[in-house]
Amino acid sequence: MKQIPLLLSGEHHCSYLDQKSSQSAFVHPDILLRTDIYAQLITQGFRRSGDEVYTPYCKNCSACVSVRVPVKDFKPNRNQKRCSNKHLNTQVVVKPAKFEQAHYDMYLRYQDSRHTDGPMAEASPEDYINFLSSSWCDTLFIEFSIDNELAAIAVVDQFKNAWSAVYTFFDPKFCDYSLGVYAVLWQIKNCILLNKEFLYLGFWIEKCRKMNYKTDYQPLELLINKHWQRF
Repeated sequence: MKQIPLLLSGEHHCSYLDQKSSQSAFVHPDILLRTDIYAQLITQGFRRSGDEVYTPYCKNCSACVSVRVPVKDFKPNRNQKRCSNKHLNTQVVVKPAKFEQAHYDMYLRYQDSRHTDGPMAEASPEDYINFLSSSWCDTLFIEFSIDNELAAIAVVDQFKNAWSAVYTFFDPKFCDYSLGVYAVLWQIKNCILLNKEFLYLGFWIEKCRKMNYKTDYQPLELLINKHWQRF
């Protein structure tokens, strides 16, 4: 892959670690991205947010570590097995990444319950779909329904040998169902069925409670000094 020009963002408050500032390097907007190009970039620690592809580029901090699950080696722990059993009757429908009012309404309820002080709690329909979907990436919306009622959406990017878990949100009324865990387990299972090699889980941050759960999925590979290593 040819060298891709990057643009460096300004510094801003880190949303994951207190007393830290954050900075990112973005793929230059003049670059015409495709799923196959992004498939190579994600192996180098990049992530997608809408049509933008970025990687952390913070001075004196390397807390954000890209992680992935080698799905065929995955071994669920006791809690994950219990979660899977709880969802034996959960219905799953795979859809294209298109705007649906029911999805958007649930997204707002989720943000209002989890991130009331963040900008996503007031996201417009355009903000919502531009954040989760992409004009160039092969993306799916996975619907999870409990007793025929929409309960959660998992957003997944597809590559030739991998999937990337982009985002998961759920209806707060189903908060006792561990839908975030089940969404990851479902993705791992279907990666295996589709003969994929990896499920990318984004960034692991050891000292951030909402990001360090990813080590629950074992074995896990971490991108350290540009090399993937088993955790």
